[in-house]
Amino acid sequence: MADRLPLTLERLRAEAAGFAEAQSRCAVPALYGATDGKAIGTYLEHKFLVCLEERHVFDAGNSASGIDIPGLDLDIKATSARQPQSSCPFRSARQKIYGLGYHLLVFMYEKTDDADAQTSSLDITHVIFVDKTRTADFQMTRGLLQIIENDGNADDIVAFLQDKNLPVDEMEARDIADAVLGMPPLQGYLTISNALQWRLQYGRVISQAGAVAGIERVR
Repeated sequence: MADRLPLTLERLRAEAAGFAEAQSRCAVPALYGATDGKAIGTYLEHKFLVCLEERHVFDAGNSASGIDIPGLDLDIKATSARQPQSSCPFRSARQKIYGLGYHLLVFMYEKTDDADAQTSSLDITHVIFVDKTRTADFQMTRGLLQIIENDGNADDIVAFLQDKNLPVDEMEARDIADAVLGMPPLQGYLTISNALQWRLQYGRVISQAGAVAGIERVR
């Protein structure tokens, strides 16, 4: 283990590309017949972390940190390419405006079963890195930026937040409006649905990968 290298975002992306190529060629008997997307995603996320630990030094996350690699401000997600979405902990309504607070590395897979061999294959069709500066909600940030561009004021922003059902009371909405006027958000590219946990949807980051700074197609 002495020759393990410190993990960096650059090395992480390189490892993710190699892992995706290798995993797409692997048979996975343990997942034959499995339909639980969360279980399949957890399998891929755990396997990738194990591969990283064999070659790199880093602090793995825990329940307190809430993300997989806190030292890099990064969380790993694996989701079906047919419905690319996942959940993440709700920390603050402001995450929808200013981003989740950490980067995302998203593996998207297509699962097929081989009935004769009684095994499965997970073809990883996309690996996308989303910089934490781009992890806010697309429609929320676009609307707020348009209000600012049109010389809107705090009342306009509060009304917009209420129309979008952002889970805040009126006092917090006022505080957010003042913050947005003082520090406008960057355009985000996730679709984030309100719930007890945020529901993240990745369709837009797939289409924008490589075309927008901060959204990179790793594979």
